[in-house]
Amino acid sequence: MEFLAQPGGAVNGTVRVPGDKSISHRSIMFGAIADGTTTVEGFLEGEDALSTLKAFQAMGVEIEGPDAGRVTIHGVGRDGLQAPAGELYMGNSGTSMRLLAGLLAGQPFDVTMTGDVSLSKRPMERVAAPLREMGAVVETAEGGRPPLTLRGGQQLKAIDYVLPMASAQVKSCVLLAGMYAEGETRTTEPAPTRDHSERMLKGFGYPVTVNGATATLSGGHRLKAVHIDVPADISSAAFFMVAASIAPGADLTLQHVGINPTRIGIINILREMGGDITLSNEREVGGEPVADIRVRYAPLKGIDIPEEQVPLAIDEFPVLFIAAACAEGRTVLRGAEELRVKESDRIQVMADGLVSLGVNAQATPDGIIIDGGPIGGGRVNSHHDHRIAMSFSVAALRASDTIHIEDCDNVATSFPNFVELATQVGMRIEVSK
Repeated sequence: MEFLAQPGGAVNGTVRVPGDKSISHRSIMFGAIADGTTTVEGFLEGEDALSTLKAFQAMGVEIEGPDAGRVTIHGVGRDGLQAPAGELYMGNSGTSMRLLAGLLAGQPFDVTMTGDVSLSKRPMERVAAPLREMGAVVETAEGGRPPLTLRGGQQLKAIDYVLPMASAQVKSCVLLAGMYAEGETRTTEPAPTRDHSERMLKGFGYPVTVNGATATLSGGHRLKAVHIDVPADISSAAFFMVAASIAPGADLTLQHVGINPTRIGIINILREMGGDITLSNEREVGGEPVADIRVRYAPLKGIDIPEEQVPLAIDEFPVLFIAAACAEGRTVLRGAEELRVKESDRIQVMADGLVSLGVNAQATPDGIIIDGGPIGGGRVNSHHDHRIAMSFSVAALRASDTIHIEDCDNVATSFPNFVELATQVGMRIEVSK
């Protein structure tokens, strides 16, 4: 599937983007092993979150929906999961595979998880290593890549784990395994990462203590079913925030967006570049802060991106690079090696795409240097990476000619109605099979 992003267009109106992916994944995982029936509203019906849902159905959990974002999960309790009949297919979802590895490490049965071509290249040793330290038996393919096999029936022991990289997936994996381990499991992270697991575990009544960079829980407690209202995903809202920032005359309001402090790098960085962003109607929903975000066009300027913001905006960088290409002057990103092991090597793929559109962009080992300037038309390969495809769609707002974006099928993993919402606010994107 290709996107044809036509030059120009406008960005105006009010939209609500789909539910947060991280929270949607976790609502299924925790609801499945809770006692009682968990109901979810605003669930993201993208392929990634559906991979998690199908995995738990394969392990004997009765789940109804999703139906217009509503899901009902009949929890089987902490020890109620059953061995799946075959391998669990995780599609394009790194979150599903890494978090499930932790949850499945302490089960009595064997399980193998596989993924699509992009997921099969992503590093799994980062979760396998701490799990082995806890006594789990974990097998990976060559180079620590998927498929990932966990051998059941191991007695896990709690560990005190200092994360070698800032990764919410690794942190969550260790904490989930800790629920099935003997003793007190602690994770300490080098920089703040998203804390949805800690917040939601508390919401389900599981005791978790967070002290600075360290999260602690002990094994053996139970989860109690709850109702979850999933906020709109700030990572999806990011495409529209940049779109409104770079399109002359734009005035756009994004409703009910999750503004968890570990996720607002995109807001902080755009403001630093001169973006006009106001938050209103701030409130808390199920332990997660949400707000309406209004973005108006403003001329942006290039900046050195503050390194402490990098983990808080890790998924938003592809579209931030588009903002940088439209800014006056030079933008420099450092300390973002993590971008090279996402759904694609996001640094290289974005740099290549920008250069093919006539933008002066230079990849560095841990980041990128972008000089703002005119954007031309051309052909860009998204390498089956949903965020790359959507980012170049946004670039068309300031392009002088059509941008052809190849391999856009995976947009459905995180944002199934992207083209529809983009068209609704005035962007000009066509889909060709």
